[in-house]
Amino acid sequence: MRDSIGIKGEFGEASPALSLRSLFAATLGNMLEFYDFITFSFFAIHIGRAFFPFESHYASLMLSLATFGAGFITRPIGALVIGSYSDRAGRRPAMVLSFAMMGGAIIVLALTPPYDTIGIAAPMLAIAARLVQGFSLGGEVGPTTAYLLEAAPMSRRGLAVAWQPASQQIAATVGSLVGLILSIVMAPEALKAYGWRIAFLIGALTLPLGLWIRGNLPETIHLHETGQSAARHQDRRRAVQANIRVMALGLLIVASGTIITYVTQYMTTYAENTLHVAPHLAFATTVIANAAGIVAALCGGWLADHLGRRAMMIWPQFVALVMTLPIFLWIVEARSAAALLIGLGILSLINTLPYTAFYAAFAETLPKNIRGSAFATIYALAVTSFGGTAQLVVTWLIHVTDNALAPAWYMLLATFAGLVAMMMMRETAPRKLRVMGS
Repeated sequence: MRDSIGIKGEFGEASPALSLRSLFAATLGNMLEFYDFITFSFFAIHIGRAFFPFESHYASLMLSLATFGAGFITRPIGALVIGSYSDRAGRRPAMVLSFAMMGGAIIVLALTPPYDTIGIAAPMLAIAARLVQGFSLGGEVGPTTAYLLEAAPMSRRGLAVAWQPASQQIAATVGSLVGLILSIVMAPEALKAYGWRIAFLIGALTLPLGLWIRGNLPETIHLHETGQSAARHQDRRRAVQANIRVMALGLLIVASGTIITYVTQYMTTYAENTLHVAPHLAFATTVIANAAGIVAALCGGWLADHLGRRAMMIWPQFVALVMTLPIFLWIVEARSAAALLIGLGILSLINTLPYTAFYAAFAETLPKNIRGSAFATIYALAVTSFGGTAQLVVTWLIHVTDNALAPAWYMLLATFAGLVAMMMMRETAPRKLRVMGS
């Protein structure tokens, strides 16, 4: 089998063991990213008042959200720079670099004094921290996904890579719970003044441990496989040209999954503002959706190892296409706890399964010498273009159509586009390839 799809000739029996410590270290950066995302969303109003104390609360909030959105701008740059670094120098140094920058940016944001204390320097520091954080996050997913794939036994690559999306769901759940606990134990004024800083610093506590564990991971790229010579540069350029088709499909599929993920994360706001349910029920939707996502991610990876990547991409995606509108109709018509929690739980389950299998298939298809940079760049471009706008688009669609089903239509469009692209992907599961080759 060709080395370019990463099935044979990469490790064989020499592949380093993928221990629980390795799994934790590889996914810790991704967890910190989503923890930060949820924390910023939860405290956006309070952060806006600290750095942008305008008389208009709306203007303050919008500037706070714009600061958060600034991090999306530098993601593709970080993906290209840190991803390429991982292909040349190794996965481990790239993973240490991205995590150090990410943790440092969170600490700066948490400790920056408010506008009332240092004036215009406060929002400038906040924006700078978000730009650095976006840069580091852009280079996080590609090298860590490549590491998980390369360090795992061939028969368990799908399950290993599944920890990447599962870690996002775990972190989103933890972030939501931290926000809820702080809102319960802190007085309202204290929560507004510095509660969000505590939440960020809780996430930053992982920095020393993460740097130590990542710094001691076994490397999956070796010096004879990399280098910075002109020949190696030519090899990488030819590899990119040879894989333009799969990279285009990857961009479409990641964009599809990103839209679905961010719309799902929007469901707390949707439940409260559009469906007008009780706040505690709206919050519970996030917990249920994330819990279902964790189970689906790990099950999807395990099933992808046994049934193949294409089967686990195409069939769950088709079920999601058929089920999304009926589930939303049930939620909108019933507006009950059962409909909201069960319905969104099912949506999260079926929408997570296919993308877990895709992570493994896409990483396996990419040649090793461009795997980190190509995966990171495609992921960052999709998240920047579609993830950063998904919630704005849904809010706008609900406003202009006055239709509570607007999120469903947007998710259906994304699901259909992803399904078409998934059907054009090749099978890469080692077990399936051995059967087809026999």
